[in-house]
Amino acid sequence: MFFERSRKGEHALLIQPHAGGPPDEGLLEEFTDLARSAGATIAAVVTARIDRPNAATLIGSGKLEEIKAAVEATGADLILVNFTLTPTQERNLERALQRRVVDRTGLILDIFAQRAHSHEGKLQVELAQLRHMSTRLVRGWTHLERQRGGAIGLRGPGETQLELDRRMLQARLESLQRRLAKVEVQRTQMRRARLRSEMPRVALVGYTNAGKSTLFNALTGAEAYAADQLFATLDPTVRRIDLSGGSVTLADTVGFVRDLPHALVAAFRSTLSESREADLLLHVIDAADPLRDERIAQVNSVLAEIGAGDIPQVLVFNKIDRIEGATPRLDQPGEGPVRVWLSARDGVGLDLLQTAMAEALELRHVQGEVRIPPQAARLRARLHELGAVRSEQGDEHGWRLQVDIALADAQRLFAQSHGEPLRPLLEAAGAPT
Repeated sequence: MFFERSRKGEHALLIQPHAGGPPDEGLLEEFTDLARSAGATIAAVVTARIDRPNAATLIGSGKLEEIKAAVEATGADLILVNFTLTPTQERNLERALQRRVVDRTGLILDIFAQRAHSHEGKLQVELAQLRHMSTRLVRGWTHLERQRGGAIGLRGPGETQLELDRRMLQARLESLQRRLAKVEVQRTQMRRARLRSEMPRVALVGYTNAGKSTLFNALTGAEAYAADQLFATLDPTVRRIDLSGGSVTLADTVGFVRDLPHALVAAFRSTLSESREADLLLHVIDAADPLRDERIAQVNSVLAEIGAGDIPQVLVFNKIDRIEGATPRLDQPGEGPVRVWLSARDGVGLDLLQTAMAEALELRHVQGEVRIPPQAARLRARLHELGAVRSEQGDEHGWRLQVDIALADAQRLFAQSHGEPLRPLLEAAGAPT
């Protein structure tokens, strides 16, 4: 039995599954924010205790009847489920509820599709959407299984429409992957240019809606889009800022959420590499969020997943304007990262953050002996210019230098021509080369 899917799909009923015990209010609040960020109005919210997910519909028959009644009573034309549904569960729920059903992954993909503005971002979103769609081609439409052939004007190879759709989808996926590969080459060249500019790289990371873009604008004077909604920023923006002792590049990146779908992490690998290849991460936290410790752990989990878990951090507790009596301060605990408390919206505490950034970048030094052959005299000169040479001995084979150098400087010099003698020093420090 077929039904006509609504093209509006903005009056949504939310289903929040949960295991034993009361529902997680924080999880439900975040899902509600996701729905609103996608442009939906909330018709109703139904919680469903699920000790063992139903393979066919996720929820039991009794709860399904309750949701049917809620759909009719509220006039909802869209069902949003805070769970990653299987294609079968999604199809069966649609058939039972006679409404379009979108799971958590589909909802986040929809938001990403709205937010992507750069060429690369749009390609990445489409790639993730097509990969998600490829598992859901049938969607209950059995007419796709009909053979082409047998009737006048329809004789042909005998492929099903479904098989044709899959071949077209695969061709589009391969085309997108080739185009993204070219964009990644261009992005790599841009990163190399930033390395040659001899500026350390700093990236803003954090839970979505923590205020990263507002902080980015406050530090750089840029006008990156900032709004009180989830995933306001999707495309990375990079600007130069001046600190005491030198300049750095600062990148604003996409925010994270708990259980960020693996398909999205994979699709946005090149975008997330702004975080992975940074010298320092500014981990922005909503200081007024009662779940801030949980958010910190979730962001660190995603950072570990993309290979950025070992990069030094400064914890930036933003939005202190929402905490009564809170004032800007800089905490330097004996263990763990430095903590800066500020309000990016009001522009207070930014000087403390700039101080913390400068100190964090300068403290990352590596020491050891470097052997420089005669043909790398330019590298020797640069080490002297940076004040990194502690002692030097020369012979017919070149120079032996004892150096104490900022890790970021050593990595930049290595990326340039004649920087190969620094490889042993970087490898001994466990730094990527």
